[in-house]
Amino acid sequence: MTRKNKLAVFIMVLIGAGIFIYEARDLNGAKLIHELLSLDLKWLLVAFLLMFGSWIVETFVVQIFIKNGSDELDFKTALRVPLVEQLFNAITPMASGGQPAQLFALMQSGVEAGRASSVLLMKFVVYQFMVLINFVLTLLIGFDQVSRHFGALVIFIIFGFVIHVIVIVGLLMVMYYYKFTKKLVRIIMIPVGWFVKPEKKMAMQLDLDHKIDTFYAESLHLKREKVRVIKACFLTLIQLLLYYAVPYFVLLALGVNHVSIVEVIVLHVMIVMIVSLFPIPGGAGGAEYSFKTLFATYVASPSKLVLGMLLWRFLTYYLGMICGIVAMALPPKKDA
Repeated sequence: MTRKNKLAVFIMVLIGAGIFIYEARDLNGAKLIHELLSLDLKWLLVAFLLMFGSWIVETFVVQIFIKNGSDELDFKTALRVPLVEQLFNAITPMASGGQPAQLFALMQSGVEAGRASSVLLMKFVVYQFMVLINFVLTLLIGFDQVSRHFGALVIFIIFGFVIHVIVIVGLLMVMYYYKFTKKLVRIIMIPVGWFVKPEKKMAMQLDLDHKIDTFYAESLHLKREKVRVIKACFLTLIQLLLYYAVPYFVLLALGVNHVSIVEVIVLHVMIVMIVSLFPIPGGAGGAEYSFKTLFATYVASPSKLVLGMLLWRFLTYYLGMICGIVAMALPPKKDA
C-alpha cells in the first residue's frame, strides 16, 4: 500500500469513529455496554460467515472467468482479488478504486493485462445486471414496505435506480448497437464543446471512443462465453443475497426477533442503493443515517440501534478493509 492509501484508511477509520461518537453522544454509556455484553454471539458469528461467504462466492466467479484450458487461479490466489477490491472500494470515492486494484491483483498473480481486463469487464457487467435484478425483485416483493418506510429517502432510491439503469442501457448499447452508440456519443459531445476548450473536448472524445472500442471488443467475449456468464450470474446473485442478509442476523444478535428476513433484505438493498450515490468513500455518513432511519422502526432502544449500526458498518465496510490490508500484505502466487 502507498502512503496515500494508508492515509485514506486512517481518515476513513477516524470518520467512522467520529460518526459513532456523535451518534452515541446522548446515550447512557452503561446501557450501551450492557447491550454489547448481552449480544447473542452465535447470530453475530452467522453475520460474519455471511460476509466471508459473499467474498468466497465472488472468488468462484473470478475463477470461472479466469479458467481457460490449463490456465486457472487456485482458490487462495483468486480470493485475494475480491479482498483487495473491498479495500480500495472502501477508501476511494464512488468505489472507483476497486476495478484498478483488482486488475493490479490479477497481474501480480501472473494474469496478462489484456486478459485480466477482459475478466474484470465480464465480472463488472454481470455484477451490474444482478444488482439491477435484485433491486427490481425487491420492489416487486416489498413495494408496500418501501413506500411505508422510506419517506424522503425515496428520491435517493429512485435516483440510484435510474443511474444503474443508465449504466446497463449504456453497456447494452455498446454491445449490440456499437456504431449507433459512437454516433450518439459524438452528438452528445457537441454541446459539451460549448463549455470547454476545443482541445479539451477532443481529448474527452478520444478517451470515450477508446473506452467504447475497448468495451465492444471485450463484450464479444461475453457473447461467446454464455455458459460462463450464466454460472457467474447465478453465483453473483447468491453473493449479493448473502451480503444483503447480514443486517438480519445483526438484529437477531441484538435480540430483535420480530423481523422478517425478507423485509430486512429489502431495506438493505435500498440502503446500498442510497449509499452508492454518496461521493464520499464508503458513503460515510449517508450509510449510517440510512441504517438508523430505516431500522428505527424495528429497534425501539436507541442504544441497540446505535450498536446495531456500528456492528453492521463494521461487518459490511471495515471488515473488508481489514481483510483487504491483509491480502495486500500477502505475496501473490503466480498461477495463470
